[in-house]
Amino acid sequence: MQLVSNLGFPAIVTMYLLIRIEGKLENLSTSINSLSSNINELNNKK
Repeated sequence: MQLVSNLGFPAIVTMYLLIRIEGKLENLSTSINSLSSNINELNNKK
């Protein structure tokens, strides 16, 4: 029981946080790509 408490809970919390961070990183990557495209379009118009 002690082993489950010492390893199980931290493992579950770690997995939960990694899954949440992955989604946020995907959104951030999409935003950066969009921003880069917009900057390139503005530079091409000049």
